[in-house]
Amino acid sequence: MKLEELQVYRLSMDMGERIWKIVEKWNYFSKDTIGKQLVRAVDSVAANLSEGFGRFHFKENKHFAYYSRGSLYETKTWLTKAYNRKLISDENFQLFQNDINSIGVKLNNYINSIGKPKMT
Repeated sequence: MKLEELQVYRLSMDMGERIWKIVEKWNYFSKDTIGKQLVRAVDSVAANLSEGFGRFHFKENKHFAYYSRGSLYETKTWLTKAYNRKLISDENFQLFQNDINSIGVKLNNYINSIGKPKMT
């Protein structure tokens, strides 16, 4: 299996790109405070998945998947701050909340599958 075949990875990559497009339009102060933190957190979701995947050992893979889950929840916090400070629309906030919930479920399923024998 390739990393790009993991749906949770593809979804987190997509969310990172969509958040980037929003943040890059913010003013300097907003980008420098919330924007940088938000982009780093959301990018870390996919980055940790890829780092764990590349370790080729299930214990390390699982370890990095836990980091990924932590970054997902950090993303949720920064999105909430951005929403509370009127930096993102109601519509985008709800879309991202749905994405985070969906990715969270898929990430938990992925974590639970690491190291278990594949069923044929």
